[in-house]
Amino acid sequence: MSRPSVRRVTWRALRARRRDLARLCGWSLVESLPALLAGLLVARAVDEGFLAGRLLDGLAWLAALAVAVLVGAAATGRTYRCLGAVVEPFRDEVAAQVVRGSLREATRAGGRPDSAAVTRLTHQMEIVRDTFAGLLMVTRGFVFSAGAALLGLLALAPVVAALAAAPLVAGLAVFLAALPAMAAHQRAYVRAGERLGQSAAAALAGHRDVLACGAQARVTADVERLVSAQAAAERTLARMAAIRSLSLGIGGWLPLVVLLAAAPWLVERGLTAGAVLGALIYVSTGLQPALHTLVQGLGGGGLRYAITLENILRTGPGPDDDPRRSGPATRTPRSRPSTGPVGRSPAVEVRGLTFGYGPRARPVLRNFSLTVADGEHLAVVGPSGAGKSTLAALIAGLVPPQAGTVHLAGAPVADAEPDVVAGMRVLVPQEAYVFSGSLADNLRYLRPDVDDHTLEATVDALGARPLATRLGGLGAPVAPALLSAGERQLIAAARAWLAPAPLVILDEATCHLDPALEATVESAFARRPGSLVVIAHRISSALRADRVLVLDGDEPVLGTHGQLLARSATYRALVGCWDDPVPPPRTAPARRG
Repeated sequence: MSRPSVRRVTWRALRARRRDLARLCGWSLVESLPALLAGLLVARAVDEGFLAGRLLDGLAWLAALAVAVLVGAAATGRTYRCLGAVVEPFRDEVAAQVVRGSLREATRAGGRPDSAAVTRLTHQMEIVRDTFAGLLMVTRGFVFSAGAALLGLLALAPVVAALAAAPLVAGLAVFLAALPAMAAHQRAYVRAGERLGQSAAAALAGHRDVLACGAQARVTADVERLVSAQAAAERTLARMAAIRSLSLGIGGWLPLVVLLAAAPWLVERGLTAGAVLGALIYVSTGLQPALHTLVQGLGGGGLRYAITLENILRTGPGPDDDPRRSGPATRTPRSRPSTGPVGRSPAVEVRGLTFGYGPRARPVLRNFSLTVADGEHLAVVGPSGAGKSTLAALIAGLVPPQAGTVHLAGAPVADAEPDVVAGMRVLVPQEAYVFSGSLADNLRYLRPDVDDHTLEATVDALGARPLATRLGGLGAPVAPALLSAGERQLIAAARAWLAPAPLVILDEATCHLDPALEATVESAFARRPGSLVVIAHRISSALRADRVLVLDGDEPVLGTHGQLLARSATYRALVGCWDDPVPPPRTAPARRG
C-alpha cells in the first residue's frame, strides 16, 4: 500500500482549512499596503513636495506612508493568529498518523517497535510544524509583497516595472531549477543522520556484547564511517547555498543595478526624480526582501519540511487506512486461518526456534521446540534473564524469530495478519495497561459485546469484587494513576479472561498480587476454556500447571512438577528442595529441533 506523498498531505491540509487560509490572505493584503504605496507616496513627496518647494505637502505624503505602515503592522498580528489556526491542526493530524503507523508496525505479526518513530514524533514533528508555518509565511509574503511592489512599479511607469521584473524572473528560474537537487541533498543529509542515530543507539545498547565479543574496533569503525557520511552530506548541503546566493544576486541585486544604470535614460524619457527614487524603493524594500525571504525559506526550511515530513510519513498509514477501525475492540479480521477440527491442532507449536538480542549476542533460545496441547496449562519458570518473557513475545508474535516457526492453532504466526493473531491469543504483560474510562469499558476492551451479568461473574471469578466495590461498581470511572500496580494487573487479567482468544499468555501478569489473589486469578484462567501459558513469577504457579518448562540458559527441560524435581537442579533450587529424591523414569527434555 502506497504512502501518502508530501505534496498530497500538504494540499489536503490546506484544502481542509480554506476558510482560515482565506482570512490569512485577507490580512496579508492589508499587511502589504505599505509595500504597495511606499514608492508612489515617496515619489509624490519628492516631486510635489520637496522639489517643488512645498515642504508641508512632502511631509503630508510621508505621513500618509506612516499611516499605511501602522495599518500594515496591525494586520501582521492578525496574520499570525490565522497562521496558528492552519498549522496546529495539521501538526496534530500528522502526529496521529505517525502514532497509528507505529502501533500498527509494532503489533503486526513479525513487527517490532520502531525507536526511530519516537524521534520522528518528537524532534522531527516539531521541525515539520515550524517549517510548515515558515513555508506558509514566506510564500504568502513573497506573493503579496512582490505583487504589491510590481503593481506599484506599474503605476509609476510600465517600463520601470519591466526593467525590474526581468532579472527577478531570471533569479527565480535559477533557484527553482536547482530546487530538486537541493531536495535530494537535504534528503541524503536526513537519511545519514537517521542511520547514524540508529547505529549509535544499537552500539550503546549492546555495549556489553560488543566488549564480550571483542568487537570494539569494528563497531567503532562502523559508527565512524556513518559520522563521516553525515559530515559529507552536510558539506554538500552547505555548498548548495552558493546557488541560493546566485539567484539572490540575479533576482534581488541586479534590478537595482539595472535601474541605476538606466536612470539617465529614464529621465530623458520624462521620468521624474521622485519616480526614479520610488522605483528604487520598490526594488530595495519590496522585491529584494521578498525574494530573499522566499529563497532562504524554500531553500532552508522548505526543504527541511518536505524531507522531514517524507521521513515521518514512512511510518504513517496508507491513504486507504481508516483510523476509526484501528482499535482492537472494533477491528474485524479479514481472514482467519483454518484450525481444523476442534482439539486436533495444538494450541502452540514451536519448531527450531532461535532468537538472540543482536547478531553476535548469545542466543536466548537456540533451536528450541515446544508443543502446548489444546486446553493445556503450561508454566514457564527459570532465573531472571533465562528467556521466559522472550519466549512469551515469540509465541504471541510480537517479535520475529531469527530461525524457526511458531504456529498457533495450526496457523503460522509469521504469515497471519495482526488482527488475526490478536484473535488467536491474548498476552497480559507485567506492566498492565488501564485507560481512563469506566471499569466496564476497561473490561470490555477486547470483547465489547459482553453483557453486565458476564462482567459481574468475571469480577467475582477473578477475586476483583473488593476492587470493583471500592471503585464504585462497573460504571465507576477509573483513574489509572490512582490505582496500584496490583489493581491494574487485576483489571487487565479480568479483561483477558473475557477475551474471545483461545490462548492466554500471562507474562508475570500477577507479580504485584499477593499469593492468595494470584492463586485465585490463575485458577480462574485454568477453568477458562482454551489454553494457558504462565510465565511464572512465583514457583507456586508451577504447582498449579499441567506441565512446567524450565529455562535456565542451558538445556530446557519439560515435565510435571514431580518429574522436574528429579531431573532439574534449577527447578529444585527454585522450589527450595535441595535433597535429591529417588529419580522416577527419565523424561525427555523439550525438543531442540
